[in-house]
Amino acid sequence: MTTLFTVLVIVVFVALLVVFYQMQKRHVKFSNRVFAGLGAGIIFGGVLQLLLGNGSKIISQAMEWIGIVGNGYISLLQMLVMPLVFISIVGAFTKMKSSKKLGKISANVLVTLLATTAIAALIGIAAVMIFGLDGATFTKGAAETARIKELADRQTMVQNFSIPQQILSFIPTNVFADFAGTRPTSTIGVVIFAAFVGIAFLGVRRKAPKEAEFFANLIDSLYKIIMRIVTLVLRLTPYGVFALMTNVLATSDFEAIVNLGKFIIASYSALIVVLLVHSLILLGVKVNPINFFKKSFPALSFAFTSRSSAGTLPMNIETQTKALGVDEATANFAGSFGISIGQNGCAGVYPAMLATIVAPTVGVNVFDLKFIVMLVAIVTISSFGVAGVGGGATFASLIVLGAMNLPVAIVGLVISVEPMIDMARTAVNVSGSMVAGVVTSERIHELDRDILNDENASIEVNS
Repeated sequence: MTTLFTVLVIVVFVALLVVFYQMQKRHVKFSNRVFAGLGAGIIFGGVLQLLLGNGSKIISQAMEWIGIVGNGYISLLQMLVMPLVFISIVGAFTKMKSSKKLGKISANVLVTLLATTAIAALIGIAAVMIFGLDGATFTKGAAETARIKELADRQTMVQNFSIPQQILSFIPTNVFADFAGTRPTSTIGVVIFAAFVGIAFLGVRRKAPKEAEFFANLIDSLYKIIMRIVTLVLRLTPYGVFALMTNVLATSDFEAIVNLGKFIIASYSALIVVLLVHSLILLGVKVNPINFFKKSFPALSFAFTSRSSAGTLPMNIETQTKALGVDEATANFAGSFGISIGQNGCAGVYPAMLATIVAPTVGVNVFDLKFIVMLVAIVTISSFGVAGVGGGATFASLIVLGAMNLPVAIVGLVISVEPMIDMARTAVNVSGSMVAGVVTSERIHELDRDILNDENASIEVNS
């Protein structure tokens, strides 16, 4: 009987996938299909949870098959991370008209990303204090217990991992291993290697322009091919989002979610305040925040539903260049750096909140200025090398909690609400990288305000 019901669940799931395929054939707007997948996943997963209950054998069996679509989609996004980062950064160098602006572009992008991350950390700390979550305890269920055990193994990777050691770990010793993503800091390793390749290209362009032109054309061709692959993967987004949200709702413990309700509200409140900070920064460079968010909505909504900063990179860069008027070199730098450095949501707000929640349980006064300054500093430095597809926030939190000598069990206790918070965190990450691009482009006097102010200059996924 269990097998029969499992098959029935899978049949309904496949039927809904066919509905999304028909929507695609009828050229329904991509963003509408993505949000339809999000809504359908919430409803379908919620119905399964209510009818069958948490821990149902039918649900666990069905999710193994449904996971082929959801986890397969995430795997395809992960497949694209390293090629995207490498080609985008090297492409930024080949598109650079003058090497004199290299230092200014990279410095401004990094400063903006790190400064907004530090501010995000302060906002996360404040949110915990305002909502009275400092010292809060959460229910430990079976899923939470399993996650804590898993984190204990991961903690050995970062235990006694000093800040100097962390900085040293960014330097790639085997770039091929980093392309394979064998280290937690592989992404930043690829960023550094790509930067060296780009700088070498600028040197060759001065001494051997013919060879440099050939290389630039090669990178441009590779960029177009990878972007085409990205387009093929992005077409699967409505299906992937539907499967992922079905899994989240069907396997979540509703009681645990209710128990963590205040944490969810505090997290979203903090992330919204970070977006308001982004708005103030934009006003500082005379950019209308409403116009910015209106034009950024396709990319931000994709980031929200896919929970992938790296997967959003192509839309991120395209939004900056075609809708916001950012020059190509800056857009590539800001988008690529934003995948692994200074993620405002995953590496800023989240670790700071967890550290502030758990600190009082070991006798730390969270209102102590020394604690706040140290936490913000560690969060900012630890924001280097955060992976752009899943798990980045967890790794950043382990680094921060380990550096502050705080228990890491808190990371496992919030597993029930991790996906729904991660959606907003990812959107904030992408917003931060685009703000860095706009600010930097304005500071080097390359921001095209005609494109920025043109209401018709927008992007939409062609799928």
